[in-house]
Amino acid sequence: MQMERGAEKIAVIGLGYVGLPLAILLSKQYAVTGYDHADNRIAELQNLNDRSGEVTSKELSDAFLLFKSSKGNIGLQVTDNPDTIAHSTIFIIAVPTPVDKSNLPDLSPLKAATELVARHLKKGDLVIYESTVYPGCTEEVAVPILEQVSQLTYNRDFTVGYSPERMNPGDKQRRLADIVKVTSGSNVEAANRVNNLYASIIKAGTYLAPSIKIAEASKVVENTQRDINIAYMNELSKVFTAMDIDMKEVTKAAATKWNFLPFHPGLVGGHCIGVDPYYLIHRSMQAGYEPNLLKSARVINNSMGDYVASRMLALLAKKQIDASTARVLIMGIAFKENTADIRNSRVVELINQLIASGVAVDIYDPLVDALAVSESYGLTCLDKLGETVKYEGIIIAVPHAIFDDFTYGQFLKPLSVLFDLHGIVSGYPSDGSL
Repeated sequence: MQMERGAEKIAVIGLGYVGLPLAILLSKQYAVTGYDHADNRIAELQNLNDRSGEVTSKELSDAFLLFKSSKGNIGLQVTDNPDTIAHSTIFIIAVPTPVDKSNLPDLSPLKAATELVARHLKKGDLVIYESTVYPGCTEEVAVPILEQVSQLTYNRDFTVGYSPERMNPGDKQRRLADIVKVTSGSNVEAANRVNNLYASIIKAGTYLAPSIKIAEASKVVENTQRDINIAYMNELSKVFTAMDIDMKEVTKAAATKWNFLPFHPGLVGGHCIGVDPYYLIHRSMQAGYEPNLLKSARVINNSMGDYVASRMLALLAKKQIDASTARVLIMGIAFKENTADIRNSRVVELINQLIASGVAVDIYDPLVDALAVSESYGLTCLDKLGETVKYEGIIIAVPHAIFDDFTYGQFLKPLSVLFDLHGIVSGYPSDGSL
C-alpha cells in the first residue's frame, strides 16, 4: 500500500549529508520542514548553496518553489526555529553519531535532537531514526527521552521507526532513491507506516526488517565488513612492501579467481567506515564479548596515516633528499575520492606526521571547503597551485577524478618523489603506492 501524496507533514532534523538529500526527495510528495540548529547552514541553503555538494542549487530552488506554489501542501522549507516543526506528523532524525576521543559512542547530538522532537510530539506521531547507532540504542536510549519529555506513552500514543541511511557521498550514480532502504518499526502498524513512506520515494525499493534492533545491526555490519576487508588489504600492503613485492600486481593476479573480493588498501576515514565499527565494538563489550577481529581492523586502519608518512620519509631518504628542507605537496584531503567530505579524514594524520618530521607541507584539494578544513583541523589549503613552485615530493592521497590527467612533472624538481597511493598516474613514473 503506497502512502497518499501529501498525507503526512514531515520534519527532517539535521540537514547534513544525510538529512538534506532526504528532505529534497521527500519534498516532491510531502510537505517537509528541514530543521538544523546551525543558522549559517540554513542561510547557505536559503541562498541555494549546499557546501557538501550532494544537492544542486536547482534541486534546492525547485523544492523551495514547490512549497510556495503549493501553499505548503508539498515542497520544502528550511529553518533554525525549532517551533516550526510542531505541526509535523512524522519526525525523521538524521544527525551525526560520532565517537569521542576514547572511541566511545557520542550520542549527545542524537539525544539533543530527540529532546527537541519530544517537545513537539503529539498523539499519533511517528519518530524515525536514520542516524547510525548500535543495536538497541533507539529503544533503550531514544525512546525513554521521548516518553519523559513528551509525557506520552510509547506504542500507545506515539511510535518509532528506524531506517538506516545508506548515503554514499560523492556518488552521482547511486543516489538516495537508487539504493534499497532498510525499514523497521516499533510495532506492526509503525513498521508498515515507515515502509510505506520510504517505498513512496525510493525507486530501488525497501526491505522491511523484522525489528528495529535488526535494522540497527544491519547498518553497523555493512560498514564494519568494509572496514575489516580494507584492513586486510592494508596489512597485506605492509607485508608485501616489506618483501619488495608489488601489491597491485598481487591483487590483479588474485582477482582472476571468481570469488576474490576487489578491496584495495587506503586511508579509511569518513563518518561511516571509520566510526561505525566502534558502535558495534562498544555494544559487544557491553554484552560480554570482546570482538578481537573488529578491534584489530580498527588498529590497522588507524595506523595507515603514520605508515604512509613513514613510507614517504623513506622514499625521500632513498634519494638522499633531506626531509628537513623538503617541500611536499599533498593532493587531496577529503576522506574519499570525488567528494568534499572531510569528516574524520585520515589524510590529516599523514600531514601532521610529515610536519612533525620537519617537512614543509602544502595541501591542494579543489573539491573541499578550505574554511571547513581550517576550522576542523587548523590546516591551510591552497586555492591553486603556483605555476613556478617545485616540490621535492608529491603524495596523491585521494584519487579524485580531477587528478587523473594532472601534469605532475610540472610541479616536481628533477630529484623528487611521487608517491601515488592508489596508482592513478599514467605517463609519469611513480616511486611507490600502497
